[in-house]
Formats: sequence, structure tokens, C-alpha cells
Amino acid sequence: MSRDKFTTLRSKTLALAQENIDTDQIIPARFLTTTSRNGLGRAAFYDWRYDESGMARNSDPFAGKDNGDHQVLVGGANFGCGSSREHAPWALRDFGFQAIISTKIADIFKSNALKNGIIPIEVSDDIHKDLVTSPGAEVVIDLERCEISRPGLWTQSFEVEAFGRRCLLDGVDPLGFLQGCDDEITRFEAQHT
Repeated sequence: MSRDKFTTLRSKTLALAQENIDTDQIIPARFLTTTSRNGLGRAAFYDWRYDESGMARNSDPFAGKDNGDHQVLVGGANFGCGSSREHAPWALRDFGFQAIISTKIADIFKSNALKNGIIPIEVSDDIHKDLVTSPGAEVVIDLERCEISRPGLWTQSFEVEAFGRRCLLDGVDPLGFLQGCDDEITRFEAQHT
């Protein structure tokens, strides 16, 4: 499957300082009845945004934020822990997030995020503190250089799994990458049958 190429992203941040944000908080289990990614953004952080009757909470951390302007979510340490549900990055992506920043992101969530077009970035404690205490700060993520910066203030390199990075830069998911190798696969099979 193809998607937009991810090379550089300039965006405001939305900060959730809470640690151990698990996948059930990202998308509650009752919303896992679909295999479609479309529309899952409405369920992202549902219990943080709405009460039991479906009314918006006054404490909704997303209220008044334009999803087009706030494409980077800053979460507390151990972001994405819990179950391995792939619906969590689906919901975040459908909500409008293209990057997750934390001091530590759970390994399975990190892998699922990359496969679904979200770049997970782990930063130092100092940079994380700056982002959490400066909600709405503008950051620039340069995937080609593997750098994140807050223009005029700081720049930090980050690591990202090589295959996931290649897929994001090329604008494909893992299946799309394999489909792009069809000619090479056909030649290999012809030589080895």
C-alpha cells in the first residue's frame, strides 16, 4: 500500500506528560471490532475525551487543537505499553498524528507505529522536559538526517529501524515495499527454479 512520503515534518506538538500510556488508553478495547483503519481516529483516547454518556470532557487534552497543526504527540515515558494491538497506531494515524515522541516507547508499539506510517522518536530527558513544558512548540523532524529540532533552540539525532525508515521515506508500507520488488523477485525465482 502506498502513502505520502515522509521526509520532513514541521508541526506543533501536543503534549501528554503522563507516563505509561498504554494501548488501552490510546484505543479502548471496545473499539477493536473492526479491521478497517478508517474512522478509528474518533476512538483515539476516547475515555480521556468523552464521559460515559459520550459527552465531551472539560479536561479533554485535545480540545481546541487542530489535528492538521498538531501532528506530533509527545507522551510520557513508556508510551504504548500494554497489549500489542495494531489498532493503537491506526487510531493515532487516523486522528492525524505522524510522529510520537517520548523518552521510551514500548518496542511492539514502536514496530507497529513504523509499519503504519508513524515515526516513533525517543529523545533525551532534557529535550522531553522542554517539549512537555512547552505544549504547542513547533518541531522539525528530518527523517533523511534522523534529526529532530526545535528551531533555534536544540537539535538531537534519533535512531529508527532501517527498514521502517526506508518504507516511510519511499511512502510505502511493508507490503507496498515487497510489491515494488516484484521484478527482482520474478528474476530470482526464474534463476532458482
